[in-house]
Amino acid sequence: MQNTTIKVGIIGGAGYTGGELIRLLINHPNTELAFVHSKSNAGKPLASVHADLIGDTDAMFAAAFSHEVDLIFLCLGHGDAKKFLEQNEFPSQVKIIDLSNDFRLTQNANFGERQFIYGLPELNKAEIISAQNIANPGCFATSIQLGLLPLAKAGLLKDIYTTGITGSTGAGQSLSATSHFSWRANNVSAYKTLTHQHLGEIGQSLQQLQSNGTIDLSFVPWRGDFTRGIYISSTIDCDLSLDRAYSLYKEFYASHPFTHVIEKMIDMKQVVNTNKCLIHIEKAGNRMVVHSTIDNLLKGASGQAVQNMNLMFGFDETAGLKLKANYF
Repeated sequence: MQNTTIKVGIIGGAGYTGGELIRLLINHPNTELAFVHSKSNAGKPLASVHADLIGDTDAMFAAAFSHEVDLIFLCLGHGDAKKFLEQNEFPSQVKIIDLSNDFRLTQNANFGERQFIYGLPELNKAEIISAQNIANPGCFATSIQLGLLPLAKAGLLKDIYTTGITGSTGAGQSLSATSHFSWRANNVSAYKTLTHQHLGEIGQSLQQLQSNGTIDLSFVPWRGDFTRGIYISSTIDCDLSLDRAYSLYKEFYASHPFTHVIEKMIDMKQVVNTNKCLIHIEKAGNRMVVHSTIDNLLKGASGQAVQNMNLMFGFDETAGLKLKANYF
């Protein structure tokens, strides 16, 4: 399959994740973008909504969509992906990658004859390769999990205190009081303290690797004064030496091309506009802090969706995703 071209379509292409998917897919060596569906923008040029596409494509948003594709990406709001599939049946050979949270949890993973695999490659690569349908992970969930999976595999997690800050694009493209520039500028605030919607999928993944005992994760998310990116710090009690911890992490991620364990402090600017996750570990006494950072729109959404597509169709896992960070 490596030298083949597949036809792909996007349902819900007007938001941030849809825009990032378009950018990735029109530059991907193995994809032909068959349609980008949007009810509200049908007939308009893609670049009229996603201005970064000016000069890259003359394609228009479509009012209709075709079943004659190999894969569709669902970039719809939470709850809307399931409704869309209830109203629109696709042939079983058409693969689906859903970027909402509708099918991430095990109890929601079966939809009719379709079974959705949780699409975190660093956890479920073998299952993704043979999957027909993927539930793409959430952005906070991706960054938190990548910081904790090696410790879960070693059976070392119990009580975890996590804080994380995200940019305004994490709230989606629709305007709200907390996404206006005048509110975001020079401001930081917490939200959904201890109740964030990604907690379920995080707990599910950690227990997949560490089934013994109870893992208690307390998560306080923050809104940041920037547009994109996530920076996570997770604190646990741990007897491992720092050297042993680094060995554990490097061994766990040795075969995963986008997750890098770094022995010096990391910056969010190193990953923005890339599909990378960087991880750094600090230790003082018995306390360990794991820092992890990603771009919420790429490794946290559209980039990871393309990574999953690459695995599903037998392409190079990094195809179309060799992106440079906007460091300066």
